[in-house]
Amino acid sequence: MSEIPEPPRASVVHEEQEPADSVGVTCGADYVQVEVNQDFYGTGKLIQSEQLSLGDCPVTGEFSSAQLFVFQSELHGCGSELEISEDELVYTFDLTYTPEDHGVSIFRTSGATVAVSCHYPRQHVVSTDALLPRWLPFAATKTAEDILVFTLRLMTDDWKFERVNNEYNLGSMLHVEASVIQYNHVPLRVFVHSCVATTVPDVRALPRYSFIENHGCLVDAKLTGSRSRFLPRTKEDKLQFELEAFTFAEADDPTIYITCGLVAIAASAYSDHKACSYAADGWTSAEGYDDVCFCCDSNCEDMAPINPVDVSGGDQWEAEAVLEVKVNEAY
Repeated sequence: MSEIPEPPRASVVHEEQEPADSVGVTCGADYVQVEVNQDFYGTGKLIQSEQLSLGDCPVTGEFSSAQLFVFQSELHGCGSELEISEDELVYTFDLTYTPEDHGVSIFRTSGATVAVSCHYPRQHVVSTDALLPRWLPFAATKTAEDILVFTLRLMTDDWKFERVNNEYNLGSMLHVEASVIQYNHVPLRVFVHSCVATTVPDVRALPRYSFIENHGCLVDAKLTGSRSRFLPRTKEDKLQFELEAFTFAEADDPTIYITCGLVAIAASAYSDHKACSYAADGWTSAEGYDDVCFCCDSNCEDMAPINPVDVSGGDQWEAEAVLEVKVNEAY
C-alpha cells in the first residue's frame, strides 16, 4: 500500500518594501504558477507587466478582469535555485518589481523582490499530483542524488496546461500526459507500461478494464473500436496518450479510477517497454519503430525482443499513479 504524500506547498518571502497580499503561488508536479495582483502595494495604483519579472522570465499571461499578471514556468526554469535536504526539495524563484524610471530624482514607489518557493517532500510514493517513486534498482545501488519525480496528469485539449477539472462527457477524449523529472541523471525515457480502470481506487477490484497491457500496448482501440492512441513522442521524458471516455455498464457512480504503472529507463538503453497504438492497418509505435509492437497481439513476456541492444547497467525505476475521472452521459 503506497503512502499518501504531503502535497507540494508554497512559500512567499518579501524583501525591501513589502507588498500587500498580492502574490499567489501554485506548485504543480513539474511547474510553478505565480499570480501577481496589479495593485501590487494595495494603494490603488496599478503596475505594468513590463515592470515584473520572475528570474529572467517576463509575464506569460494576464487576466484583465481580475487585474492579475501570471507567470508559468517549469521548476528548473526562470533562474530557479534547487536546494535538496534530507526531507524535501525546495525550488526558489525571485519575483522582482522594478518601478518605472521617470528621469527625475524623486520616486513614489520602491522596488521589491519576493522569494517564491515550492517545497516537495522526498520520502513518499505518490498519488497523482507529484509522484515520488518506489525505488526498484535492478543492477546498482542508488545514491541519495538519485531523485526522480513521476507525474500523470489530465491535460487541456491543446496539451499546453493541466486540466482544471476531471469531468468529461461520454465519448469525449481524455488527454493524459506521463512525465519524469530527473535530477543528476543521464537522460531518461518514460513509458506507461500498464493502465487499468476500476469503479473504486483499488486496481484489483471488479469490474476492471485493462486498456494498456504487455509493457505499453494500448489495446482499447482494438477491443472497442475507439479512437484511443498514443501520440508520437516529442520528448524522451514525456509520453502522451488519448483515451476515449467510457463508463462501466450498470455502474451507479460515474466516477472511474485509472491506475497506471509508469517506468523510466536511460534514454540510450534497450527495453521491452513500448508505446504502441492499434489502427485498422495494425500496430504503430509512438517512437516511430513499429517493430517493437510485434508482440502486442500475443504475450510480450514470453517473446525475445527484435534486435536487442546490450546496455550495461539496465536500471529502471517504477511508480504507480491514479487518476480520478468523472464521466457523464451526453444528452
